[in-house]
Amino acid sequence: MKTKIFKSGNSLAVRLPKAFELSCGPVSIHREGSRIIIEEVSETGWPAGFFESIRITRKDFAREKTAYQEKTL
Repeated sequence: MKTKIFKSGNSLAVRLPKAFELSCGPVSIHREGSRIIIEEVSETGWPAGFFESIRITRKDFAREKTAYQEKTL
């Protein structure tokens, strides 16, 4: 589906077709390569699925363990 980008004041605006209708409220916008992603912001202020998208799943990702020794005062 194609749409148009147009100038609105000093900003660019995009006309969303009815099939992509969002509730009128805050949105988050970011780039992923050449894509521009627009997401509705949830009540918590984070886009849905945000924390799952940044979760670190590598098994070898961790801090080095630190050994502590008690000292008498």
